[in-house]
Amino acid sequence: MTAIDASLTRPPTTPTSSREAISRVSKAILRNRKATLGLVMFLILLFVALFPDVITSQPWNESVVPQPLISQCRQDAIAAGKMPNCSQLPPSRAWPLGTTQLNYDVLSQLVHATGVTLFATVLISLLVTAISVVIGVTAAYAGGRTDTGLSFTTDVFLVIPALPLLIVLSTYLASGGLAAIVFVMTITSWAFGARQLRAQGLSIRSKEFLEAARVRGERSWYVIFVEILPNMLSLIVAAFLGTSVYVVATMAGLQFLGFGNVGDTLTWGTMIYQSQQAMALSSGNVWWLLSPIIAVAFMGTSFALLNYAFDEIANPALRKVTRRRLGDAAA
Repeated sequence: MTAIDASLTRPPTTPTSSREAISRVSKAILRNRKATLGLVMFLILLFVALFPDVITSQPWNESVVPQPLISQCRQDAIAAGKMPNCSQLPPSRAWPLGTTQLNYDVLSQLVHATGVTLFATVLISLLVTAISVVIGVTAAYAGGRTDTGLSFTTDVFLVIPALPLLIVLSTYLASGGLAAIVFVMTITSWAFGARQLRAQGLSIRSKEFLEAARVRGERSWYVIFVEILPNMLSLIVAAFLGTSVYVVATMAGLQFLGFGNVGDTLTWGTMIYQSQQAMALSSGNVWWLLSPIIAVAFMGTSFALLNYAFDEIANPALRKVTRRRLGDAAA
């Protein structure tokens, strides 16, 4: 057996295995203070989403204000010669964020909406990232007409203004509720990530380990999933996190405009919409409006901070120089 034949029959070697990639990602998060803070913030959100009853035991869709208290409020208002306003109660020990116009507990609504919002954000981001990976990596690896067709499709979605398209599609699917938001945002948000992943795929398509896999006769699915994707893991996760920041803000914005607020599904965007419709600011119930806005910013910040670690992995120029290296340089 010649040396060439021996090299072709050796087991495939992948420069970055899945285990090594996960280990590198974990170290990058723990080494980066911003990413660590982002992880802590995300874990807080995850805890609230999984264990809402630990935070509050009040029902989120029932009146929590006793009827005698409402009656007393009305009597006091009439006695003082004022219009009775016994809804949207201000924050108190019983209701830390006040109540809605139906005397629902705002804190309970905020906690309940955390799970739905987090689930929808992660689901949309996973779907968008999956489509980006399939289209971007396939275009880079296949080349030829396949690359031309997929790149053209990607360019079309990049050129179309995203916000007007989102509004138009959401209008036609207004009766679909949150499912319509998930569908609309999935089909309109994948193009940018696909373009990035295609560029990265083109940069490693001619690497020696891929040529060796082709010479060994490996199938395309093996080359893509075993040889290519592990070496693009940091970029894929960064694309997911960047998409998550966009999704949580855009979803809240669409629901604030009135799209997707159908049924009993409650999200932070729905809370913003309902508080605005009930004129929470003019009624003095500021926290009904501000609390979901702050929650959206909190979740977006957690994803953005986590993204620092993956930027550091994908771009060596962003990695911090250790003191030892600085000392060696000075010597």
